[in-house]
Amino acid sequence: MKKIDIAKNLLISNKDMLSCPKCHSNMFIKNPYSLICQNNHCFDLSKRGYVNFLLGSVKVNYNKEMLNSRYIVSQYGFFNPIIDKITQLIRKKINTSKNSQVRILDAGCGEGYHLSSIIKNLKSGGNYNLQGIGIDISKDGISIASSHSKEIIWCVGDLANTPYKNGQFDIITNIFSPSNYFEFNRILRDDGLVIKVVPGSNYLIELRNGFYQGEKDNYSNENVLQKFKENFHVLYSEHIHHKTYVEKKYIKDFIKMTPLSWGSSNESIVQFLNQDSLKLSVDFIILVGIKQSKDQPENKQFLEYYKSEYHHS
Repeated sequence: MKKIDIAKNLLISNKDMLSCPKCHSNMFIKNPYSLICQNNHCFDLSKRGYVNFLLGSVKVNYNKEMLNSRYIVSQYGFFNPIIDKITQLIRKKINTSKNSQVRILDAGCGEGYHLSSIIKNLKSGGNYNLQGIGIDISKDGISIASSHSKEIIWCVGDLANTPYKNGQFDIITNIFSPSNYFEFNRILRDDGLVIKVVPGSNYLIELRNGFYQGEKDNYSNENVLQKFKENFHVLYSEHIHHKTYVEKKYIKDFIKMTPLSWGSSNESIVQFLNQDSLKLSVDFIILVGIKQSKDQPENKQFLEYYKSEYHHS
């Protein structure tokens, strides 16, 4: 079956979650590969298997080359600690959920590797009725994502104006991506979880120091963490940090996939490329939040499990 037909079937099965980003009315499939709302606003399915819900052109800093490199780095396993932890968190949530179908939205999904891997891990570990949905403002990112995974609904869209109805998602993941917490609260179920991953202060610090040689201030995530805590009640947090070994053939992609290389000199980049290997710092903080004043019984069970099974930071 063609990608566009697979995408069409997924959208038909999940049309109850869709809302026109222009007028917020219901949507349905027509003609035969277009999403039409009740006011005749039309969004066509791409032959690659995604829908573009943007209402106008946007400028995106992440180009296709950068996103391809990030996909290669992901395949190398650099982000596996995040993927494995998020899989554990979601699996426990699913096991305490009363919903017949679990919808997982990756908000700011980029090239889609994280969401695809999480869905694959969950399905290999249990008989769950899951639907993954990925949304990103980058058309290049969604194009890459849809080329690798056909079982996920991929959307080009604005996190400030998502094409989804209220209360549609059991899980929203937000990994190294900008957020819109008003929208997240709107589209999250009352018993849903938001899982956000932010870089720690030592994330890829070897590249930062090499590119800028101490001329750039150290990264601080305090504002990001505080903003999350202002918008959600934090159930759980964990700091993951260790060193990882990078083979020479992957150094180029590690450099290309991060904005840390933007504005750095060619000389500093060449110095890294000439090395036989690298040791880089893995430094992430994972936050799990729920809607404020929505402390459902299922979330209490979830929290008690993690208090007993893991160190709660």
